[in-house]
Amino acid sequence: MAIATINPATGETLQTFLPLEDGEVAAKLELAQRTFEQYRQTSFQERSQWLQQTANILDKEKADFAKIMTLEMGKTYKSAIAEVEKCALVCRYYAENAPDFLADVTVKTDASHSFIKYQPLGIILAVMPWNFPFWQVFRFAAPALMAGNVGLLKHASNVPQCALAIEDIITRAGFPPGVFQTLLIGGSKVANLMADDRIKAATLTGSEPAGASLAAASGQHIKKTVLELGGSDPFIVLETAELELAVSTAVTARMINNGQSCIAAKRFIIAETIADKFEKMLLAKFQTLKVGDPFAEDTDIGPLATVDIFQELDQQVKIAVENGAKIIIGGSALKNQPGNFYQPTIIKDIPLNHPIAKEEFFGPVALLFRVANIDEAIKLANDIPFGLGASAWTNNEQEKTRLIAEIEAGAVFINSMVKSDPRLPFGGIKRSGYGRELSIQGIHEFVNIKTVWVS
Repeated sequence: MAIATINPATGETLQTFLPLEDGEVAAKLELAQRTFEQYRQTSFQERSQWLQQTANILDKEKADFAKIMTLEMGKTYKSAIAEVEKCALVCRYYAENAPDFLADVTVKTDASHSFIKYQPLGIILAVMPWNFPFWQVFRFAAPALMAGNVGLLKHASNVPQCALAIEDIITRAGFPPGVFQTLLIGGSKVANLMADDRIKAATLTGSEPAGASLAAASGQHIKKTVLELGGSDPFIVLETAELELAVSTAVTARMINNGQSCIAAKRFIIAETIADKFEKMLLAKFQTLKVGDPFAEDTDIGPLATVDIFQELDQQVKIAVENGAKIIIGGSALKNQPGNFYQPTIIKDIPLNHPIAKEEFFGPVALLFRVANIDEAIKLANDIPFGLGASAWTNNEQEKTRLIAEIEAGAVFINSMVKSDPRLPFGGIKRSGYGRELSIQGIHEFVNIKTVWVS
């Protein structure tokens, strides 16, 4: 697979990169292992200083890093700035909290002294996606490096400049050479990497097939993995919801990152009594959205990241229509314009018995469903293979309790949109993956949780 920067707003190839040869990959692995043996002995204070400096570089040069993201995958420049700022936030969070998260924990037993000790594993392979090309990497790197591990990054092949920039940032921040390295390689090389004894674990954010492939390779060699895969998150609006706020948030939740987010709201499940009003209000807001140049300040939605993603989304919309669904707005590419631009789209009357109703639409397409009551809402929300996040809107306390208890997802947000926060664990269930990132749970994923008993 080509490793290149292709501007999704124009289709222009800006820069190409030669994949690493096997010998070059081997040299990076050897450096990572040598570095780990020394790096694991560094203090939390040293690692914290380096990670704080990483955050400082991100803040100081955020305009440059945002430009790279927008050029490589098409997110709006203003959202790219926000992404860099969030990366600095997660670095500072772990720089400040990791020593407490990884401190020895005394447990009273009949031993003279018994406690839990957290120790690094070694080289962790990170297979990361293009949609949040900085955030996805730093939410892995910050806890992994603070724990004393070293990282190898196999980034998506359409964001090579982001991948190289991240390695450079971490090196310039003062981390020893070899603590974090980028591998410009194709996906076919991942299985061989997992067979190498020096790689102790892996994390992947991406598609179901990619996650299944990594899990299979890791399982063959008995290695730990954390997977964050797809989602088709429900956005439930019940009768007592504050409708104006719910609709405004629905637009933001669906269109975040040009609609290309695993935790974007995708299926809008609306109580029948308010469905007409919700639909009318949602349509009005969709009509005001501006699609275009991602560098323009007033642009709401930029291009989809690749031609393949664009074509897959368009095909899904066509299949839905062929099977009886109705398009309220959009439903096709932006006319007379180069690039991977797709119109903001609302689809309703999707047949529930067709597989398309349970698929993830990775772009600016909202699926509308109507339900008679909370029972139907919860049933429909759970009737998918995914379980990443869910947003639900109601001011009824009994309904809130039921939604929190009964929705099958890694996160439930009541009267708010789903988002990631360094202070809270992030991850899914079912085919959305397993394991957690962020918070104390995230840093504990890639450590040896060692029991110590002293008599």
